[in-house]
Amino acid sequence: MWAEALRFLSLADANVRHVLLGSMLLAGTTGVVGCFTFLRKRSLVGDAISHAALPGVCLAYLLFGSKEPHVLLLGAIAAGWMGAISIDLIRNYSPLKEDSAIAIVLTVFFGAGICLLTLIQGAGNASQAGLDKFLFGQAASLMARDVWALGMLSLILCGVVTLAFKEFKVLAFDPDFARALGLRASTFEILLTTLLVAAIAIGLQMVGVVLMAALLITPAAAARQWTDRLPRMLILAGGFGSAAGAVGAFASSLAPRMPTGPWIVVTVTLFFVVSLLFAPRRGVLAQALRTLRGRTVVASENLITTLYRLGEHARDFSRPWPLESILRYRRLAAPKALGILSQLEREGYVRGEGDRWILTQTGFQMAERIIRRHRLWELYLTEQVKLPVEKVHQDAEEIEHWLTQAQEDELEVILSSPTTDPHTHPIPPASRGREGEV
Repeated sequence: MWAEALRFLSLADANVRHVLLGSMLLAGTTGVVGCFTFLRKRSLVGDAISHAALPGVCLAYLLFGSKEPHVLLLGAIAAGWMGAISIDLIRNYSPLKEDSAIAIVLTVFFGAGICLLTLIQGAGNASQAGLDKFLFGQAASLMARDVWALGMLSLILCGVVTLAFKEFKVLAFDPDFARALGLRASTFEILLTTLLVAAIAIGLQMVGVVLMAALLITPAAAARQWTDRLPRMLILAGGFGSAAGAVGAFASSLAPRMPTGPWIVVTVTLFFVVSLLFAPRRGVLAQALRTLRGRTVVASENLITTLYRLGEHARDFSRPWPLESILRYRRLAAPKALGILSQLEREGYVRGEGDRWILTQTGFQMAERIIRRHRLWELYLTEQVKLPVEKVHQDAEEIEHWLTQAQEDELEVILSSPTTDPHTHPIPPASRGREGEV
């Protein structure tokens, strides 16, 4: 294994250089092009087109009797284009939806390709050897001319994406808006489909029709977890794809019996899993932490407002309250409530006096701010939305934690600076000081 690793890292072998560079170019380019397919929610179209390309490869061989890459590439592009057009025709001119159209095109074209491939292999012609590699790919067969061709095609595809970036961006996010702007949407849809078909066609020799869709969509899906900006997403998708190509080529060199294509797909899938779990904004763990933090904020603010309501009801805000009184208002386990109160005490919002609790001045101001928003919202629901008084409390209980200062000011203007809520409870005056956070 160490000998194979050193052989790969030294780049002394021409075949290693060809496979490495070809894998990085292919995976990076398909990652960039795949972003637009992913954003248009047409991920499965790429899978259908890749399967549809197989009969084109077989027909090109039958017609020209050659396995030259450019001949087979043209056949793959032609068949891929026919598959894409077939999907659109079925979707637009039949009662079937796009998912059904994709399933029909994928199975029919792929079935035809398998039939043609079986026919070619049964003919006994020695020149057909290797055509079956288009099913799962064989990057090890790349030669210098293949890498040069792959590099030129990758440069063309990325260049077209750069030149037509604004149009592709509008088309990906809002095609109706693009048409309203007078953009020739159909022209750019055709161009985008051409890029997709070409990206798939150049990857068939390395990855094969079965795995091509994964290489097209997975880098884009991984990149989407890290950013909301399309330019950054394109760069990340290309980077993830290229890195997966390099790692896949290295893994394949350590295990020569395993083709490079599956290793690339496995690697980029690992990138996606890591992105899905650990991306700072959209990752599963980040979302779980935000949810936990939000629940903690709500629970803390609920205890602060509970102490305020107890004092308001008793008309004595200077009186400390035992935990039992607090728990009558809030359905919390006593240990959890004590933990939250202890945290609030450390933050300066409440003060413990033996086994009793009271709001500090900071906590009292926080409670007034929350209660004010609660009661303004209740009044808004009864006066503007015309909801019954008895049905507004729960809604206000939930939204009081998330109303902003601007929204509070807007409510005050709409309601003409009210002083009482629908239950005739006083609405605390507006506090213009700096808002605290629990």
